[in-house]
Amino acid sequence: MKDPREAAGPCCVPPSGPPGQCMFPTGPEAAASAREYVREVLEHDDQALDAERLDDVLLVVSELVTNAYRYGTEPDDSLLVAVLTTPERVRVEVHDPTRKRPRMRNESGERARGRGLHIVDALADRWGTNDREFGKAVWVEMSR
Repeated sequence: MKDPREAAGPCCVPPSGPPGQCMFPTGPEAAASAREYVREVLEHDDQALDAERLDDVLLVVSELVTNAYRYGTEPDDSLLVAVLTTPERVRVEVHDPTRKRPRMRNESGERARGRGLHIVDALADRWGTNDREFGKAVWVEMSR
């Protein structure tokens, strides 16, 4: 006799798009790769973002991944980017292997760097940092 659990089929259907998280090798190309990944995930989401809001999310992803690459990794490390969505929000997390928390710097016309978290702060509804067992996750939540 056949097991009735087998006849019922799978308990859930795998997503049609990319998985909700992806690893990226660190390096100057990490931000561009992460932006393309997040764009693809959000294009497969049930509720599409308008073009302007998608651009905002991708800019924030670029800033977070660039910060993680520059300040949170060593050569040959990897970054994890996770995308979670609800009908109201998009949440992006960037995980790196160090516990050094990002900090906003005072704006200055003399430096070419240091503006990324100001951009994140202006575009996000909320953002923060969670310690992980091996590093941290910097997360951002943005309304749709």
